[in-house]
Amino acid sequence: MVLTEDPNSELMTRLVDSVKEISTLPECRNVSKKMHDNLVRRIKLLSPLFEELKDNNEELSEEETKGFEVLRTALDSAKELLKLVVEGSKVYQTLHRDDIADKFNRITEKIEATLSEIPYDKLNLSEEVQEQIELVHSQFRRAKGRPELQDHQLEVDLAIAQREKEPDLAVLKRLSEKLHLQTIDDLKKESLAFHELVIASGEDPGEWFEKMSSLFKKFKDYVQMANPEANCSGAEKAMIKHRSPVIPDDFRCPISLELMKDPVIVSTGQTYERYCIQKWLDAGHKTCPKTQQTLLHTALTPNYVLKSLIALWCESNGVEHPKQPGACRSKNGGSCITDCDRSAIATLLDKLANGNLEQQRSAAGELRLLAKRNADNRVCIAGAGAIPLLVELLSSTDPRTQEHAVTALLNLSINDINKGTIVNAGAIPDIVDVLKNGSMEARENAAATLFSLSVIDENKVAIGAAGAIPVLIKLLCDGTPRGKKDAATAIFNLSIYQGNKARAVKAGIVPPLMRLLKDAGGGMVDEALAILAILASHQEGKVAIGQADPVPVLMEVISTGSPRNRENAAAILWSLCTIDSQQLKLARQFGAEEALKELSESGTDRAKRKAGSILELLQRADMTETQSRI
Repeated sequence: MVLTEDPNSELMTRLVDSVKEISTLPECRNVSKKMHDNLVRRIKLLSPLFEELKDNNEELSEEETKGFEVLRTALDSAKELLKLVVEGSKVYQTLHRDDIADKFNRITEKIEATLSEIPYDKLNLSEEVQEQIELVHSQFRRAKGRPELQDHQLEVDLAIAQREKEPDLAVLKRLSEKLHLQTIDDLKKESLAFHELVIASGEDPGEWFEKMSSLFKKFKDYVQMANPEANCSGAEKAMIKHRSPVIPDDFRCPISLELMKDPVIVSTGQTYERYCIQKWLDAGHKTCPKTQQTLLHTALTPNYVLKSLIALWCESNGVEHPKQPGACRSKNGGSCITDCDRSAIATLLDKLANGNLEQQRSAAGELRLLAKRNADNRVCIAGAGAIPLLVELLSSTDPRTQEHAVTALLNLSINDINKGTIVNAGAIPDIVDVLKNGSMEARENAAATLFSLSVIDENKVAIGAAGAIPVLIKLLCDGTPRGKKDAATAIFNLSIYQGNKARAVKAGIVPPLMRLLKDAGGGMVDEALAILAILASHQEGKVAIGQADPVPVLMEVISTGSPRNRENAAAILWSLCTIDSQQLKLARQFGAEEALKELSESGTDRAKRKAGSILELLQRADMTETQSRI
């Protein structure tokens, strides 16, 4: 006979465990401490109820069981919130203290409502437990909807710290004490929490990112100045000379706020630590964390100038220059990948070469994941000879195998050396064929692969010659939102090569781009403008754009668009006006002078130049018209 635990007893055991887990959470040391401690204290008082019902082993009614199930769900929600405030960024919680307080209030309301539904008088409880539960229920009832008393000094200090570039040290001291950001170790934990928060953000970070970055930098500078040796090892203390120098803002990664080791530039012109921005991109984000602009592509360009300046600054200030993060290397220069990993990769390659269709599909899928995971894997997989085998699978009749193969090549192509190996293996025509005939996922990843390969200039020529551009335009027209983005970034990069501009125009790129540009809700305005701006530098591109009635929408962008879009719109308009006086007249009719004067004062440097040039053309046209009348 098999004994099974009574369902009621099991439910009470889970409730007891929930309270224990909440009781053993680490201490809260931030502005949420009072709310955290109050909620934990009240929940702990529920434990005797669950313990007694568990020991009584008395059968509960359906109504009672349902009530305790709802209470268990409420406690699970409370546990998640408590873990969040204990482990999360202290600076973020300070800036969002009203939102955090609202979450605590909702949890309190939920628990109180659930307790109200449980019929205590019908349960076989001791008088002592009955009194305690009535007491804790009344505490939840009083706490419900009662706002936490505001800390006025915190409000004032926080406003000063955000507003002033160099706040008074007394203000920073009070804030660092209240937030428990007083040691180097505290700062390291906060930096990690901040980093993880940015990476995990499902949406653009928005304004809070800038506020957090600014505040944390001020706390960090204050702590390092006031107590540089706190929580340092003996070796670290020996490196500190009197006071740690303040790190210049431009030398810090906007994500981690740490001194950059391997600074790289993204398409918006912002510089980040390579590891941080790569993790951001790997999480699926398509925007620049600092500016929230859509990234035209995901290529990362080393910022050698900044890296040299950081090295000089470190040398001048007696700071050890940070080592560039990278793969672990053995003494002979090889990667420290384990024999087990090498063996696994060798087995996968054997399946690619000699396995049946199912084995090939599975092996290509595993290599796809391994190549995505880290740089060492990409080197090892390519070195083992996977690339030619994956290229062969691009022509597989099995759609899933084809998807895995092209995506594995995409992930491998992140390594610059692998880009050359992929092209030398004859992959470009096959990738174009996948782009033309594959599943939607395969087409999207084929477009992304072509973009990755086109980072190398000579590959732009080969990809254009292989007929990729018309197929990319088709994906731009009928793909998913992600597919359209992938196609646009590939077209943009290929069009840097002059010959591909003509190919794109002949393939009919301009009308789809104009449709995307006029569809403000389609999410492709940034990409459309960027491509049009690059095509407008080509004679055939100017003519094609001029025939698409571009002036009204260009003037709208110049008047209301983002800084980068206004810049591109002005560049396109200038190109058109230099070859066609009719476009200049149309621009005047749509209020060009006023909009361009405003842009020449408040736009980006390039936008100011283009706006000024168009205004000069308008002035010359006025003078010519005046002279003709005379």
